[in-house]
Amino acid sequence: MARLSKRMQAARAQLPAKPVSLAEAVALIAGMPRVAFDESVDVAVQLGVDPRHADQMVRGSVALPHGTGKEVRVAVFARGAKAEEAESAGADVVGAEELVERVQKEGFLEFDRVVATPEMMALVGRIGRILGPRGLMPNPKLGTVTMDVARVVREIKAGRIEVRVDKAGVIHAPVGRRSFEAEKLVENVEHLVGELNRMKPAAAKGRYIKGVVLSSTMGPGVRVDPGSI
Repeated sequence: MARLSKRMQAARAQLPAKPVSLAEAVALIAGMPRVAFDESVDVAVQLGVDPRHADQMVRGSVALPHGTGKEVRVAVFARGAKAEEAESAGADVVGAEELVERVQKEGFLEFDRVVATPEMMALVGRIGRILGPRGLMPNPKLGTVTMDVARVVREIKAGRIEVRVDKAGVIHAPVGRRSFEAEKLVENVEHLVGELNRMKPAAAKGRYIKGVVLSSTMGPGVRVDPGSI
């Protein structure tokens, strides 16, 4: 077993034995030993669903009120006026056939999110085997196949994230940086959990939000009392 660093030992020593309120969890993370970079703050939410059943899948997008603090590169597949709208909204790369060719022949993947107009999906489908495994394929359910490309690009740039429950029934999501004010981290988590409640499948029975853990990139997880959110 790998030996824990002194920094991690010090951080773990601060962990409470029982779940704490969201505000207390944020304060605990703020007080833990720091590293040389501005760590991401992430949340893991255990849901009372069985993702093996299609009617219990939880997936969607959430626009965090204070963003994630991360610079997100957005690619848009569009033509004509919609391409111009995407560029004006701040898209990092915009194109059609020529962009598909760059991805196919040059392996160009210098983007984190992809948006497309509906008419472009047949074209984008040609690179589905490249985009799909990387979680980059535009999806109508996530709002990334749309005619309103400008709005979606602005939302993504402002901190809109995609969430999807994993095989264990857990949602993992970034909610900010350690440099964020405590109130902003609290509000981001509260908003995310509120949106997850809104996405609750009708087939989900019993307790829905079963557990919440907040952590920084290099720190241990702090258990949060779901009732405090």
